Amino acid sequence: MKIVIFDMDGTLIDSKKDITISVNYIRALHYNLAPLSEEFVVKAINMRERNLPKLFYETELYHEKDRDVFEVHYGIQCTQNPYLYDGILEMLKNLVNSGVKISLATNAPTPFALRMLKHLGVEEMFDVIIGADKVKISKPDPQMINEILNHYNFDKNTDEAWMIGDSSKDTDGALNAGISSMFVTWGFSKESEHDVVISKPKEILDIVL
Repeated sequence: MKIVIFDMDGTLIDSKKDITISVNYIRALHYNLAPLSEEFVVKAINMRERNLPKLFYETELYHEKDRDVFEVHYGIQCTQNPYLYDGILEMLKNLVNSGVKISLATNAPTPFALRMLKHLGVEEMFDVIIGADKVKISKPDPQMINEILNHYNFDKNTDEAWMIGDSSKDTDGALNAGISSMFVTWGFSKESEHDVVISKPKEILDIVL
């Protein structure tokens, strides 16, 4: 059995416009702060070590009012502008048609992931979709990856599995779960020192199939 676990934002889907709009909505509404650029927001999200409340809202911790309003706002905003990166749909279809099992592990909340994937017409292709709200600790902790592997009764002696993402959280999560990984450069991160770096979705097929 072959299993491919995907990250979502910056790997399958370009969602930076909507994430940035919602972050800037909170900045303006609660703090009267100037808007951040899309580039700043996605760079902050993918930093190995960071304090997102400090970077986004200039607070040391997330305030409940910020979290609550963001979830309502982004719940509507998240389907306004997202799109699949070029070649993603064809790649996913090729994997599924070849008998490869595909699932998704994202540090975004599961309801947002489900809404976005359904909006883009690919939700039903994935066997398991797990977001940060479904585990105690998100990536790079291996919990969500392990839950997906357990769903398939993964046997490291006979099966193969890969985690594919655009962040060190994805590759470190794979390492912590004991599986292989690929780092993609078409999304939020343009370069990496990871052993396996791919620049086009079709390269996934060359490795997996």
